[in-house]
Amino acid sequence: MKEIRYFYAPDAPDSLLLPPDEAAHCVRVLRLAEGDTICLTDGKGLFLEGEIVAATPKKCMFRVVREEMKEREWSGHLHIAVAPTKNSDRMEWLAEKATEIGFDELTFLDCKNSERKVVKTERIDKILVSAMKQSHKAYKPQLNGMTDFMRFISQEWPGQKFIAHCYDEADVLGKEQKEEREKEMTVGKPFLPDVLDPQQDALVMVGPEGDFSIEEVQAAHRHGFRSVSLGRCRLRTETAALVAVHLMNLKHALE
Repeated sequence: MKEIRYFYAPDAPDSLLLPPDEAAHCVRVLRLAEGDTICLTDGKGLFLEGEIVAATPKKCMFRVVREEMKEREWSGHLHIAVAPTKNSDRMEWLAEKATEIGFDELTFLDCKNSERKVVKTERIDKILVSAMKQSHKAYKPQLNGMTDFMRFISQEWPGQKFIAHCYDEADVLGKEQKEEREKEMTVGKPFLPDVLDPQQDALVMVGPEGDFSIEEVQAAHRHGFRSVSLGRCRLRTETAALVAVHLMNLKHALE
């Protein structure tokens, strides 16, 4: 069976021309021509089956054969916020793999212990598009640039908010919080899937390689974030973020 190629056409079906970079890949690299079938997505849930009607080295025009609006394979809005690593390749890997799994939004955090203050979002965005097409996803994740940690936690968020870190709860809880936990008979940080509500949106923050500072965790608590564990193993930043995406996706998966 001949493989159907997927292309990103954010303006389809209003525009029946592939974007220049997609057209070049279609005609020059894949050598597709008039009469060939292609599949397109606008990154907002719309899948199109198209037939190429004109192809030149610079332009590719298609006609729409069939349209289908796809629902997400998970409920709610899944948002991962992560402090970028010093090695940018690891953030690119995260963006690719998280898109393959399925999530909605990626934000980069500028934290006290951050080793990287600048992220090339143009490069990350291209990786999101490529991963979306490769995994046949209908939705392109929203990408946000570097955001100050304090400004980020101060923003309104309608769903559940979590912060994953390596500290013991006793290190970050105030006296009143400790007493409240003791009354509730709760010990330690809960495992993320145990507190996720699939009926609500979910946001998880993951810190830099040196972790969040205790002051940042305490500030997050004051703004309604809850500390969570991602498991018993100590994980690198990009691994922790990917685990968080996977756990959110599994908990919010639609049957």
